[in-house]
Amino acid sequence: MDDNTTKFTDQEALDFHSRGKPGKLEINPTKPMATQRDLSLAYSPGVAVPVQKIADDPDSAYDYTSKGNMVGVISNGTAILGMGDLGALASKPVMEGKSVLFKRFADIDSVDLEVDTKDPDAFINAVRYLGPAFGGINLEDIAAPDSFIIEQRLKELMDIPVFHDDQHGTAIIAAAGLLNALDLTGRSIKDAKIAVSGAGSAALSVIGLVKAMGVPHENALVCDSGGVLYKGRKLDQWHSAHAVDTDKRTLAEAMDGADICIGLSVAGAISKDMIKSMAKNPIIFVMANPKPEILPEEIREVRSDAIIATGRSDYANQVNNVLGFPYIFRGALDVRARTINDEMKIACARALAKLAREDVPDEVAAAYGTRLRYGPGYIIPTPFDPRLISEIPPAVAKAAMDTGVARKPIEDFSTYKNSLAARLDPSASFLQKIYSSLRGCEKPKRIVFSEGEEEAVVRAAYAFQQEGLGTPVLIGRDDHIKNALADAGLPVNHEFETYHSRTSPHNELYTKYLYKRLQRKGHLYRDAQRLVNTDRNVYAACMLAHGHADGMVTGVTRHYDVALSNVRLALDPRPGERMVGVSIILTKNRTLFVADTNVTELPGPKDLAEIAMQVAHAARHMGFPPKVAFVSYSNFGNPDTEHSRRVAGAVEILDRRMDVDFEYEGEMTPRMALNENFRELYPFSRLKGEANVLITPGVHSAAISTKLLGEIGGALVLGPVLIGLERPVQIAQVGAGVNDIVTLAAMAAYELDAEHRSWAEKKA
Repeated sequence: MDDNTTKFTDQEALDFHSRGKPGKLEINPTKPMATQRDLSLAYSPGVAVPVQKIADDPDSAYDYTSKGNMVGVISNGTAILGMGDLGALASKPVMEGKSVLFKRFADIDSVDLEVDTKDPDAFINAVRYLGPAFGGINLEDIAAPDSFIIEQRLKELMDIPVFHDDQHGTAIIAAAGLLNALDLTGRSIKDAKIAVSGAGSAALSVIGLVKAMGVPHENALVCDSGGVLYKGRKLDQWHSAHAVDTDKRTLAEAMDGADICIGLSVAGAISKDMIKSMAKNPIIFVMANPKPEILPEEIREVRSDAIIATGRSDYANQVNNVLGFPYIFRGALDVRARTINDEMKIACARALAKLAREDVPDEVAAAYGTRLRYGPGYIIPTPFDPRLISEIPPAVAKAAMDTGVARKPIEDFSTYKNSLAARLDPSASFLQKIYSSLRGCEKPKRIVFSEGEEEAVVRAAYAFQQEGLGTPVLIGRDDHIKNALADAGLPVNHEFETYHSRTSPHNELYTKYLYKRLQRKGHLYRDAQRLVNTDRNVYAACMLAHGHADGMVTGVTRHYDVALSNVRLALDPRPGERMVGVSIILTKNRTLFVADTNVTELPGPKDLAEIAMQVAHAARHMGFPPKVAFVSYSNFGNPDTEHSRRVAGAVEILDRRMDVDFEYEGEMTPRMALNENFRELYPFSRLKGEANVLITPGVHSAAISTKLLGEIGGALVLGPVLIGLERPVQIAQVGAGVNDIVTLAAMAAYELDAEHRSWAEKKA
């Protein structure tokens, strides 16, 4: 392998594909198959009902089957990667891989089909009749010119999208990179002069797309192994479409003075002398695989001013098709498009280009070990950018609607974008309620970011503000905050409201307040002064105590317990209430609130009952009717232990209260709490359905179980979220990333326990 970032042996590659179940795909049911009734509904006789419905209304197949989220990945193996014609069967690992990428990046199901024929007509006839099975067809690894013939004919015969990714995927990603390269070099696409090395399906698709985006026909010189495609030269219909009236005949002549060079040919096709002859600040996309037409280091030897892209992951600016096809099909499927047209491809390219100009998320920085910033070395987003799923499909879907090929237009794009994010990130739909509520506030909440000199915190504050979630207030020195902005690649002149504790106009007020609270705990006035001056958490908590801010977020540089102790110097729990740590477990199928995960080590029966009351109201505030289960390792006293008696005691306390307005039951095992079927042995159980609030017998069991779920259980864990203080405070984990900090800042602004506060005030 030439890719320095993915070194492996041939045996490792074979082991990867063979271990466990051979191959990379399997099929799993999406409906329960546990009982005879399930089977009857899934097959005979239940299946007859949707069969008749679809017979009466063919469009209802999208409602009752997987058609709307199913793509056929189809090849005949005549052009496998860079390996050539190895046959249909040999293409199967590639097609399985394509299916894996569809699922991983866009949550699209797919079936790989290898058609054993080199006859275009036979291939077309085999595929054309598969329309009822799929929402779209992705053609792959088919040699030109058959690929042109097959795609065009299938597009005419089928009323679902047909897309040959080897052509159009490369074209779309390359076009996105070109848009940004043109922007960085101050060029207009209408004036750019292009030389193309290669005239295969991918090269012709690239040049065809950039022409559709504005490059004049006469400004693009395409060269095959015989030289320039010029008018008067004997060419087939696909190549003659790009013939130009010119006296240039060779690639070297075509590149002389060119602004852009596009390579989709073979290694060694481009020389250093050709690169030297190009215009100032040349844009050079050499995309032959596995070895480009000329290596980037060779280009650098003669042109330090070049912007370079390749098809390889071991160089900057990789033109990677995975940035395109999953999201193009996602958008096309979601509007039930009849085809994928040029406007949809251009919309995809423009959306990708725009995304590369924005601040890069932490996940990307972590994956690549560096903070990528828009510039010559970063003009194309990376495949692991989590924003791709919510940004690219809407652009494609809108283009489909605008051009009249969508059969099911999207009415609310904001809701659609949120649903896309939720496909891959179970937290997205949960957080959307919070974010939407905050964006709709007439008076945005002021949230203090107490560690305001840290780069991650500055980036989080910037994102919090840009997303319209509230007004960030940073504690720190202005020059340090500006340095953090610069280090993060954000506008250095960005205006934040900032406070430096030593020079704050409220310094004396906060000191007197803190001294009054601490003087009978052994603190002198100068101790209070030192805390206000030097401890940003104490200063931020004093701001909240005086109503100078609405909430705060901290914890990035200090352990949870230390940060909470700092905050407690200035803030108390609400009268008659307690602090509770709530971990929120998010999966695709359920949301769970687990408490107490970080405050009370070994709660007694009264503590557990109070925790249940507060967390139940927090769940309701988030839109989840609470069903509370007091969990233990026993079911209703069997076995009878001190721990189980504490839990049972909490249930008895709730039984005696007249103000409980939610379902609850216990003690019970987590299995019984989360699966109603296991409660059949206990018909007296008051809990109906699955519990969504789990009250644990101790902080150790709660913290261990939630962390295990987060690490190996396939769940996303938010928090612990702190509730019960007189002012909203959220504490992140040490070293938390930007997304986590923004989420907790939003939680502080939203006040997760507002429902309980309102309930408690009414009772008072």
